[in-house]
Amino acid sequence: MAAPRRRPAAEAVGGLEGAHEWLSLEDPDEDRTWLLDVTFLESGWTCLFLNGCQGVLTGPAADLEQGCCSYGAHFTGEEDAERVETAALTLTAEQWQFAKKGRRKSGVLRRDSDGDLVTRLVEGACIFLNRPGFPGGAGCALHRAALERGVEPLELKPDVCWQLPLRRVDEVAADGHVTTKVTEWTRRDWGPGGEEFHWWCTEAPEAFSSRRPVFETMRAELVALCGEAVYTKLRRYLEARRSRPVRLAHPAVKRTAAQ
Repeated sequence: MAAPRRRPAAEAVGGLEGAHEWLSLEDPDEDRTWLLDVTFLESGWTCLFLNGCQGVLTGPAADLEQGCCSYGAHFTGEEDAERVETAALTLTAEQWQFAKKGRRKSGVLRRDSDGDLVTRLVEGACIFLNRPGFPGGAGCALHRAALERGVEPLELKPDVCWQLPLRRVDEVAADGHVTTKVTEWTRRDWGPGGEEFHWWCTEAPEAFSSRRPVFETMRAELVALCGEAVYTKLRRYLEARRSRPVRLAHPAVKRTAAQ
């Protein structure tokens, strides 16, 4: 009797809307299993900031060039906040439009209505966001400073800023084993507040225009999230399957192809 034909992954899922492939890896150094979103990591997603990004306000606002900086950045903890405060002290007026305001006693951080520590807002957006017309150029002052120093932006920026659009979620089982998922942020991941966003970049087909996959362009961020050993395993796996004839396209890309 002939063995059943093994169908390619894309055929097996029957074209289900939003389907993703996942890779499971055991961490070599700790009691942890990694679940990595292969579909997003193989995609050509790229940040559209200063390149047509519509922002995250209640309507299209590409002209403001605020990207996802309109609400300020939430911090993951005291260490994250202290790193950013320290970095702010090293920025020059040429790098940072609001350096003078940031040097005031009020500083660069504040508590929001929920008591969470966030970056202070100036003129409707994050204090570190240089606006259109600033001689040094629009964009994050921390990001610019990192590039000028030849270091990764994640060394200066808030965790949430350098991680986006990657999302890491840890789940601890009763026996203490940790399962960590690394995927993309979607609108529903923000909870009820996500419905207030006019637009989110991982839903936009035009954001998937890079010729290089995310696992290459966001190498530094993935290493910071997963560690060098896990990233090396991931990269070897994804590079080995590049010649695979059928792979799941990202849902945003599939929607465009179907139109």
